[in-house]
Order: sequence, then structure tokens, then C-alpha cells
Amino acid sequence: MTSTHGLPSSRSWSISMTRHRRAAATIAALVAVIVLLPSLTAAELTLNYYEKTCPKLEEIVSDVVITKQITNPTTAAGTLRLFFHDCVVGGCDASTFVSTNAFNKAERDADDNLSLPGDGFDAVIRAKTAVELQCPGVVSCADILALATRDLVTMVGGPYYHIRLGRKDALVSTAASVVGNLPSPNMTVDQLIGTFAKKGFTVQELVVLSGAHTVGFSHCSEFASRIYGYGGRGQNAFDPSMHPRYAAALQMACANYTKDPTIAAFNDLMTPGKFDNKYYQNLLRGMGLLASDNVLVTDERTRPYVQLYAANQTAFFNDFAHAMEKLSVLGVKTGSKGEIRRRCDEFNNLST
Repeated sequence: MTSTHGLPSSRSWSISMTRHRRAAATIAALVAVIVLLPSLTAAELTLNYYEKTCPKLEEIVSDVVITKQITNPTTAAGTLRLFFHDCVVGGCDASTFVSTNAFNKAERDADDNLSLPGDGFDAVIRAKTAVELQCPGVVSCADILALATRDLVTMVGGPYYHIRLGRKDALVSTAASVVGNLPSPNMTVDQLIGTFAKKGFTVQELVVLSGAHTVGFSHCSEFASRIYGYGGRGQNAFDPSMHPRYAAALQMACANYTKDPTIAAFNDLMTPGKFDNKYYQNLLRGMGLLASDNVLVTDERTRPYVQLYAANQTAFFNDFAHAMEKLSVLGVKTGSKGEIRRRCDEFNNLST
């Protein structure tokens, strides 16, 4: 995806088009660039948004999340997953942070979000607290989440990418809004493609964003149907597309998952704490953990991209960086469409 940094604002673009009626070739070129943005609102974000109001923002966030990652090595994966869940439901607006109250069940308590690890929430809340001490009432939780995610991905070996800033925090957060917007562990390729297409992502972007599973873990309940009683052929029957020794190891690791639902397995058995392309190599070896991972290598629409990224980590990193830049501006709120929350877990009108 071509970089969109430096685009004119939606207002200046409109005035230019109305008053000057540029030549058709120029108009086509402008449209070709602007169409890369999920919305014109995203063009209002800038790399230096806090240059005067909070000049040390990125340094503050980086220091906090690096310390958190060192203390708890699952922070990077947890924050990356939280960022994705936040952005694909209503946009990158920190709506997932809002707590449920007597009048509203918030996104965070939707069934699909109950398994979100606390590490990501904690990292952003710590960073927000540190930022508020230096720049009170200036920086949104949404911007802090976007920066924290980028810094943590980079810290564990992933690519650096630019984050344009100026998001506002959501004014609404409902559990009902989550339904149908998130991919699930047992989706077919058709379902995955449809889910991502609704958000403006291509098949290739589906595959490259799935590469986030190179870090983190999944609970046994999310893949138990692949390793126990598969196809009704007996308790120890597993999905035949899985590597036999891998399936056997998972059966042992998850043996008591019904009694202890917290039991989990790494998404990437080979390098679970490192952001690399081993996820794709594992898929080709029959070592994809979730059914939604495995279908990427068995379907002709997605398999070529799995093969590409398995063979070329540089291609994966480049494409992942572009996809994350695109994801980071999905449905952002600016101006009066949002607010700068004093606390990430509640709207301002509830904390006054």
C-alpha cells in the first residue's frame, strides 16, 4: 500500500476540486491516492500532531510499554490483539477500554472479548497515566494504544511503521456492536474473507494480518475440536492435516482444559516470543494451531501468500507494516465525534 503521509486535509481537497476543476489526469491521481484511506477523516491525522502540546509523548509511551514487556513478556501479543479487536469494531477509538456500568454493557464484556488478556489493557492504562502527568487532557487513549502496539511489535522483532496521530476516544461502547465484526477460531476461508472485506481489507491483507499469530497464545478450548474426537472417530482422533507429533503434544498439554479453562498453547511453537515469519512456515508443516490458521494454507486463494511470507520475511514485514498503518486509521474519530478521556475505562461525563 502506498504511503498516505502528507495527504491534504479533506477540506482543502474539496476546495481545490470545486474551484479549480483540475485536469482529468490530476483528478484521477488524487482519487487513486485518497481511495487508499478507509475514510476521509483519517486524512486529518498527522505524524506530528502532538509536536507542541505533548512533544515527549512517544518517548513516554515507549518507556512505559518497554518496561511492561520486560516484566511480563506476553504484553506485546496481548496489546496487538487488543488493538485489532478495538479497531475492527467501530474503529480505532479505545472503545474496548470502557467498563460496563448499570446502564450499559460495553464492548469489553462482549463474548468475543472476554478472552482478551489483561496485559494490553494494563500497558495502555499505565502509559496513559504517565502521559497525563506530563500532558494532562491532551492525548487520547486511542492514540496511546496505537503507539504502544507499534512499539511493542518492534520491540519483539517486528517491523517499525509510522503512526499518524490525532484520534479521539469513542463516545459509545456497546457489547452488541461486537457481534459479527471479529474473526473467530473456527471460521472458513469464505467467512474470514467476508469478515475482513467488510472492513476494506483484501485477501492478502487477511493473510498478512493473521501473521500477528506469530506471537501470543490461544486457549485450548479454541482448538480442542481439532485435537480431540475429530470427525467422530474417537477421543484421540485429530485433524489429519495436523503434524501427528504436534497434535499429540497438544493433546498432552490440553488434557485438563475442561477443568482448567486457562490452559493454553503458543500460537507459534517454534519462536513464541519473537515476531518473525515462523507462523507461515509452521502452517506449511501442518503446525497451524487454530482452524482459522490452517485454512489459510489449504485454500488456493490464500495459500500463495502463506508460501510467499514463509519464504520471505522481508516481504512479510513490509506488507504487515502497510496493513497495520491501514488498520490504525480504520474508523477513527476526530473533532466533535470523540473526546480525550481522562480515564481510559470511562467516558468523561461519567467521571465528572
